[in-house]
Amino acid sequence: MAGKKNTSLDRVLGRLDSLDSVNLANLVQRLARERGLFEEIFNTLQEGVLVIDPEGTIEYANESAHSLIGVSEDDLEGGILWKFLPGLRPSMGTAMEPEDGGSPVIASREFELTYPKPRTLRLYMVPFRAGTREVKRRYVVILSDITRDKEATGQRIEDERTSSILLLAGGVAHELGNPLNSLTIHLQLMERKLKKLKANSESDSIAESVKICRDEVQRLDGIIKNFLEAIRPQVPDLSETNLADVLSEVLKVQKQEIADRGIVIEAEASASLPVVMADKNQIKQVFFNLTKNAMEAMQPGGKLRIRSGIDDESVYLLIGDSGTGIKQDDLVKLFQPYHTTKTGGHGLGLMIVQRIMRAHGGQVGIESKEGVGTVVTLQFPRKDKRVRMLHGGI
Repeated sequence: MAGKKNTSLDRVLGRLDSLDSVNLANLVQRLARERGLFEEIFNTLQEGVLVIDPEGTIEYANESAHSLIGVSEDDLEGGILWKFLPGLRPSMGTAMEPEDGGSPVIASREFELTYPKPRTLRLYMVPFRAGTREVKRRYVVILSDITRDKEATGQRIEDERTSSILLLAGGVAHELGNPLNSLTIHLQLMERKLKKLKANSESDSIAESVKICRDEVQRLDGIIKNFLEAIRPQVPDLSETNLADVLSEVLKVQKQEIADRGIVIEAEASASLPVVMADKNQIKQVFFNLTKNAMEAMQPGGKLRIRSGIDDESVYLLIGDSGTGIKQDDLVKLFQPYHTTKTGGHGLGLMIVQRIMRAHGGQVGIESKEGVGTVVTLQFPRKDKRVRMLHGGI
């Protein structure tokens, strides 16, 4: 191309005819070293780098490209890119055939792959020619794994949406407290006046209606209290806590209910578990909510299984039941406010559990299968692993 500087490689290639055998061998060795260096550099990149021709034939692919596409080197190089990324070529028509003399067209697209694991990739593709003597046009393809970025963005949007909804609902719930208090006071006055009247069938009927009203007001007050606890959790008052001891206290309180339901407990929570930094009362709330859910999911004769475990970073508690299990469609909605699979449930129990676990730097996971049961895994950071010191001074 007129006016364009020759590259060092062009200048060397232009002198090939004048090189003797020794200089030619030195040149080959030099080019081999430089090729090896550039390959090492490309193979250290986290992004996938490919070179393809206009038909999509892969002439080069670095190691990250193999792993991102999920294809071995032998199967990838020499193959057709469109075969491994179906549906990509039609949308790249303008990039694959830029007008002569025009500026290179950069193509960009995001797409999802499911093998060997679900992930989202972003693809950039730009045409180029390797030097002034190169007639054949090629294309550089850059692949980036943006799975975490997409998940983080989606989670941030969902968190912001949920926060705004809960903030508004929290204000409404707080305002409902005043009329409920007023109703409670007037219902109490009505009860006192009814007691002073001569008992008859009509007064008894009115008294029963007043009692129903008071019960319903109390139920509404409980819903509001649970909701406000869920959206305005207190900062944990952390202290050294043995999870097995807290669990034992909770099971003692629930002992009678467990016996009445005819449920068998199989608990293997070791008392020698490493201590964690936790708010004992909040963790009690977590255990109460989860064991209550488990019991309500089972028929008489059901089994409540509790296991514990540790690794280098965390302490685990697994709470499983032999209940009806949870439908897959419901499983992804369990932590959403007011979503419940139980008759009469308020749909805030698991949301409270998740909020408390997050405040403790922990995690909660749920696995379930219809007709088999549900297992809830609680993961707590070990006390000695909450802060990791980096060695080395200044």
